[in-house]
Formats: sequence, C-alpha cells, structure tokens
Amino acid sequence: MPPPRTRGKALRQRLAELRGPEVPAKALDARALAALAANPGCRRRALLDGAGVDKTALASALGSPSAFGQSQFALTRGNAFEAKVKADGGAELLRLVHEKLDRRAEPPAGAQVPDLTAIGPEGRTARTALALREATAAAGTWTLLDHPMLALDVAGSPAFLEPDAVVVHPDGRWTVVEIKSFPMLDGAADPAKVGAAARQAAVYVLALEEVAARLDPVPEVSPHVLLVCPKDFSNLPTASAVDIRKQRAVTGRQLARLTRVEDIADTLPEGTCFSPGLPAADLTSAVESVPATYAPECLSACELAFHCRDRSRASGAVTSLGRSVRAELGGLTTVADVLAAARGEAGDPDDPAVAALRRAARLRAEALGAVAAGGAAG
Repeated sequence: MPPPRTRGKALRQRLAELRGPEVPAKALDARALAALAANPGCRRRALLDGAGVDKTALASALGSPSAFGQSQFALTRGNAFEAKVKADGGAELLRLVHEKLDRRAEPPAGAQVPDLTAIGPEGRTARTALALREATAAAGTWTLLDHPMLALDVAGSPAFLEPDAVVVHPDGRWTVVEIKSFPMLDGAADPAKVGAAARQAAVYVLALEEVAARLDPVPEVSPHVLLVCPKDFSNLPTASAVDIRKQRAVTGRQLARLTRVEDIADTLPEGTCFSPGLPAADLTSAVESVPATYAPECLSACELAFHCRDRSRASGAVTSLGRSVRAELGGLTTVADVLAAARGEAGDPDDPAVAALRRAARLRAEALGAVAAGGAAG
C-alpha cells in the first residue's frame, strides 16, 4: 500500500483531480445515499459517489453500460404529478398532511410558502435552515417548504439533498413529504416501492435532524413521512403515513460505518483519475485500484454493477452468489475454495461451513447414485 500523499491538500481539490480536469461533480442524491447505505462495505462506491464521479458515464467508458435509472417517461410523469399535488400553494398536499398526520391541528388555510431561492447548494442550504427556523418560531401556522435543500456529511464529504417538500406544523413539528408516481391501489402500494421510498425519506430525515439540532429548543422531526401517490388508476393524489424509524436507524448506522472518502483517496496511486475520457485500460486500472463489494442487489442500485459483476465472476468470488450465501460460507471466499472444501481437498473439517459442504456433497452423491441405480435396473 503506498504511503499517504494527499494530507494537507484540500479535499475538494483532491476529489476534483479524481473526477478529471473540467469534469463537473455529479450531485449525490438521497436515492444514491440510500443505496450506498445498503452496501457500506463498498469502498469503490463510497469514493466515486463522494468525489461526484458520474458512474453512468464511467460504466459506458468501461464497456459495461448501465441499465440502472428511471426512464424519461417516468420522470416526466412524476414531475407532472408533483406539480398537480403542489398546485394552489400546496393546498392539496397540506390537506393530506393534516388528514393523515395531524388531525388535531387547525385545518391548513393560508399556509406560508417561503421563497428558498439562493445561489448554489450552500446558499440554498442556508436559506432552507433560515426558513425552517422562522417557520418554527411562528407557532400556530402551517408552512410548506417546496424543494428545500439539506446537507448531510457522508464519509467526510458533503451531500446536498432535495426532498420534495418539508411541512412545518402549527406545533413546530417538521414532516418530510415524498411524492411518487407509482399508484396506490385500494389504499396500498407496491411494498418494494414503498420500502425504497422509505429508505430515501430516511436520508432526508437524518439531514433534517442535523438542522434541528442547531436550534434551541430543538424541534421534533417526525418519524412518520407522508407518501403521496396517484389513487388507483387516476391522477388524483392520495397519501399514506409511513413509519420510517427502522429505516432511519439502519441508514444512520450504515452511513456512519462508511470509511472516510479522504482515507480511501489516500491509498490510491498518485495520478489516479476516473475521467470517462481516458482510455479504457487506464480507467479499468483506476477503478480496480479501489476495492468493491459486489452483490446481486447492486444490479438495481448501482451504475457500475455490470462491471463489478463481471470482475466478481472472473475472480470466482462467492459474493456474486448473494450476501446470504456469502454469510453462510464463512472464510471461504471463492467458488474454487468452496468446491475444494466440499470434495474434502481443503478446509478445516471442524469448520461448520466446511462440514456442511461435505455433508451436502455426500447427500448429492448418494442421490445421484440412487438415480443411476434405478435407471440401470429399469
């Protein structure tokens, strides 16, 4: 491992060098953070996301184009539905918040909708914090923050996040609102999509809690978020309160486990760069200099998944078979190790994983032998 060379050099400058000359940083959103938290052991993703590398462009340059992401049609449909929900100063959205989360409060009428316009993400973050403080101090009124900007430290690098909306209740409580274009049929939505939305909302709640912690007294950030979706097969909005306490706790722990981006960058060879304009061989070398932790779940969450899958399969890593299989195999990290242990050619017989593999191999051999004997008798 090369000695650290970047101490004393500004982290922002170092990350810009990793992206490449004149390559703008790609913003790290809540969807990416939720996926990153689901695989905190992947140093490759932590570094690339922290440096603002465009992984879609990187995957294409590596020869493994990504199929990950939303279609343009889905984005257009989602934007149109969100505009409908927020029309008339967010009257319908606030009605749903009142109905699903705060029936004891006075119905929202004439709610405040502060202007959050500012220069750059840092400016918008500061303007959002000011608006939240002012809305909390103005007790007794409803306030809707449309696309506020929040900041969250992730592995030593700031991530700027933009929830669909944050509502300040008359009692000073803060609630995150997620607006999605997938439908709620008979009052229920696809559990997998709801789970993904809950993990994304948990990232917003964590960032919002950091803002709240700087106020005195500290306002409550609601552990329930409002999920707004089209009702049945119409374009009419309906909503459900989603308890995200579990997702918030898990996401918080996983993000805290991430190795600091600066620490990962310090282990790289001098001159490492992930600019998509570099030759494929140089890019491959740069990417492979950062350890990855591939699992099949990455295919639905990371733009580099196809590249990492190919490398994982080529090396025979058992992680390509799934995290549950990897957990069952203990210290056996490659398919070759597993097969050798099953055949009795390697491995400690007292190791529970090795013992289980050998027993499974014996049972398989007995079953095949019985089938062969039955075929011969027939």
